[in-house]
Amino acid sequence: MKPYIPALLALAALALAIYLIPFDYVYVPSDADALNTEATQPVTYDLWGRTLSEAEAGAVSVPSAGALVRVDEATVRRGREAFYGETFGDEIFLTDVLGVIDGPLTVYSFAKALMKLRGAGTTNLQLEVRRTMNVGGREFAKGSLIDTGLDVAKGAYAPLGMKIVKRGARIRVGMTCAVCHSTVDPETKKVVHGAPNTDLNAGLLLALATNSAAYFFHTDVSDLSKYVLPAGRQVLSADHTEIPLPDRGIFERAVDAALLAWPPGYFDSMIDFKAAPTQIPSSFTREAYPYGWSGFAAAGPFGGLSSLNNNVHALNSDSLTDAYLAQSMFGLDPELYIALVLQNAPRKKFRFDPKSGRKPSEFLRAVDPTPGGFGLNHTVELPHFPKGSILAPDGLLASVPGGKIWEDVDAIAAWENSLTPPRVGEAPQQMQSGRQVFERARCDECHQGPALTNHRVVPAALIGTDPVRAQALARTEGTFAPPVLFALNQPVPLPQKPVVLDVPTDGIDKGDLERAFAWDGAGGYKVPALVGLRWTAPYLHDGGVAVGKNPTSEIGVPGTLLKGIAADPANSLLALVDRTVRARVVSANQDDARLKRVNVRGIGHEFWVDADGGYSAKDQVDLIRYLLSAGPAQTPPKP
Repeated sequence: MKPYIPALLALAALALAIYLIPFDYVYVPSDADALNTEATQPVTYDLWGRTLSEAEAGAVSVPSAGALVRVDEATVRRGREAFYGETFGDEIFLTDVLGVIDGPLTVYSFAKALMKLRGAGTTNLQLEVRRTMNVGGREFAKGSLIDTGLDVAKGAYAPLGMKIVKRGARIRVGMTCAVCHSTVDPETKKVVHGAPNTDLNAGLLLALATNSAAYFFHTDVSDLSKYVLPAGRQVLSADHTEIPLPDRGIFERAVDAALLAWPPGYFDSMIDFKAAPTQIPSSFTREAYPYGWSGFAAAGPFGGLSSLNNNVHALNSDSLTDAYLAQSMFGLDPELYIALVLQNAPRKKFRFDPKSGRKPSEFLRAVDPTPGGFGLNHTVELPHFPKGSILAPDGLLASVPGGKIWEDVDAIAAWENSLTPPRVGEAPQQMQSGRQVFERARCDECHQGPALTNHRVVPAALIGTDPVRAQALARTEGTFAPPVLFALNQPVPLPQKPVVLDVPTDGIDKGDLERAFAWDGAGGYKVPALVGLRWTAPYLHDGGVAVGKNPTSEIGVPGTLLKGIAADPANSLLALVDRTVRARVVSANQDDARLKRVNVRGIGHEFWVDADGGYSAKDQVDLIRYLLSAGPAQTPPKP
């Protein structure tokens, strides 16, 4: 045997091993890697949002015991790991259907950018465009750098919230809660648990995917007839008739253009055919119920927080799960909807061809690698599926096989409720002065309690902010089933006769619920908690109140986020309470066509603390210092 043959065989064996051996990688920060950690607490139980002691939990009746969630160190630890590491299988949809790494940004783009960091960390991972492409009417040149807003902690080998999965030669990427709801401190490059990623360029990243049209339901691309070609392709509908299918290329370009209008730090989680992305919220959730901008997540464990977490993975990260909501809300045939999502999938296995003569739902069931629930993510169908409910609008529960129903979803909620923002030191006298201004201005009429919220849903007309987001769920009226949940001790996959529990709603104010879903005809917004404001600028649900460190030139979203400039918390809060500064912010926003399309205005919440209202500049400074310091563990008692 020639001497180099063994070496070649060894290299071939190594290459084969690398090809065959699967691996997963996701970054889960340790306590030493973060600026804030979860609070220690005694063992408690959650029962539909009520916190019980061990003794109280032991006295709960047998049926209700199926809804108990034990909250202890193990639960909180599991929640942290799931928050950073659990995708519920969305890497299949994001990679094989959406094509997030098949466009101008590739695995190589990520690898090269991460290598350049050399472990230093960043708040904005810049990725190199691998090939020149025109996306949504915008040119992306080969070799240019894209500001993604993805955060990489010091010493990490992947962005926060990004999971890398290798099976065979195929690499997929999935997203976890942390990609949006955790960030890296610009100075230390340590992680801030629960703080929103305020410069995440989600719209751009989605637009650069090869099948962005899979997210069309989250945009204003609603008149499908505009994208149908004469003698174009047809799809077999639910009632076995043929209906026209929009052209792949034309439809893709329209959705791309819509996604490119999203400012950094925004995501449109609603499915209402409106261009209305909202500012990414924080996960400082303790005592902040109900959840969501409108307060629609109010039922179920942890006061609706588990419902909100569920929606992220059963509603937003796999748009196939919205097929029947599209039907009930807009009369959009579910077969057409599925075809629109799958007709341009980058991986052939998941690409639907209408010439096959099969219904798209039949095709989806045949290729689904995660059977048990509709769509590609790990979900379980509730008994009322395809109808939704106030607990699960799409009728699905995100749950991983081998565990229990909502085990990770509930653990994430428990962990989020354990978080407080990093402490900010302020002199007690300044804090007290700021609190006095807060009360004098009557802010505490709505912003009260440990999280500075009264938990109510205020009519959109009363608060005066843009009403479009408050009305997002109006079409669900009359379509929902009574809310139920499988007992939380049920295994996944479910047994043949799983235990089903009625979800109580008697503790939810009827008027608040109707406003949260806009069933009152107008809609409303939940009074937000004022926790961690130092980390959540810009302000209001549309993120329109934005001012940079230079309040003269960096005004409004056009002068800050759209230029890659962070909103300064103190200056942005000043714009929130000072009518003169706000007028300049609103004017700058109104002059930008991109912001008009996505309904970012910065109007409303006209509760002024300014000279015209009888307040001094010192009053404003004290109030802002108090607001930037306030949190559940830091709010001083009333004098």
